[in-house]
Amino acid sequence: MNTIVIVQARMGSSRLPGKILKSLGELDVLSYSIKRCQAIQGISNVVVATSVLSQDDAIARWCEVNQVAYFRGSEDDVLDRYVQCAKMYNPDYVMRVTSDCPFVDYEMASEIVSLMETEQKDIVLMNGELPRGLAVELISYESLLRIHEIGTEPRHREHVTYYAYEFPEEFNAVTYKIPTNRIAPELRITLDTSEDYELISAVAKHFNDPLVSSSEVIRYLRETPEVAKLNAHIEQKPVI
Repeated sequence: MNTIVIVQARMGSSRLPGKILKSLGELDVLSYSIKRCQAIQGISNVVVATSVLSQDDAIARWCEVNQVAYFRGSEDDVLDRYVQCAKMYNPDYVMRVTSDCPFVDYEMASEIVSLMETEQKDIVLMNGELPRGLAVELISYESLLRIHEIGTEPRHREHVTYYAYEFPEEFNAVTYKIPTNRIAPELRITLDTSEDYELISAVAKHFNDPLVSSSEVIRYLRETPEVAKLNAHIEQKPVI
């Protein structure tokens, strides 16, 4: 099964511009995201999908320096950016990852790939609530192409797989049961604000390991509430 990981990345951010190239220990946020994606078992390629805007030249340069494949497409129509990127690899499945999640759970993602190899469904749905910032999405390339044709609302174009969650009856899904040691919806382990950056910097400093298990990150945040509360008040921007 040919499964590729597409990591969407851009320098523009209303709350924290340039966030994905901010330093994280001796590395940067994008390095953490990519290294963890490359550790996912059963995948064929990891590709960064950025925009054609000049401000994203920095991401293209980062990819060239770090020998990571990349694609440049639409800034606003992220769904089209995914489809055009995926076409270059003719995959069976596409895993969606956002670059502002430096502690994306590569172990859980490996299990999801294995599950899909067995089940061969349209999409994987999660049973359980993760901290924000650990999840991946896995969808068949065929379903992605279908969404590209029928998902016309702005939310469908911006959030790539959103149509499949909005109209689940149109897709054949398999459910992945989230391990109990990952269920922690009260935690926020993503990067969108300066408070988020404080938290992930503290995590990176504590472990000094870009491949630390996400379960260990969760345990650390539960044992150090003073760190977990750094961004506990941040509200996620709504899908519109």
